[in-house]
Amino acid sequence: MNELTAQRKLDLTGQICPWPVINTMRELKRMNAGEVVEVLIDHAPSVQNIPEAAKREGHQIVNTEPLGDGIFRIIIRAERKV
Repeated sequence: MNELTAQRKLDLTGQICPWPVINTMRELKRMNAGEVVEVLIDHAPSVQNIPEAAKREGHQIVNTEPLGDGIFRIIIRAERKV
């Protein structure tokens, strides 16, 4: 993954937009600054939509990577309480 350890993990595979974005943003609102969440998705538009929404709210996208079989992992660090 990265040198960061995710404190939270969201498995949103099987969900289609807008739900992966909504659920990721809900989780980020519960997190403290500096915490990291790992998000697993398999809906292609979410690969772009989740990072865009998180950046708009001031969070840092640490990494986005394909894991195979259509699944992607997005690592996000909460930068501020939103």
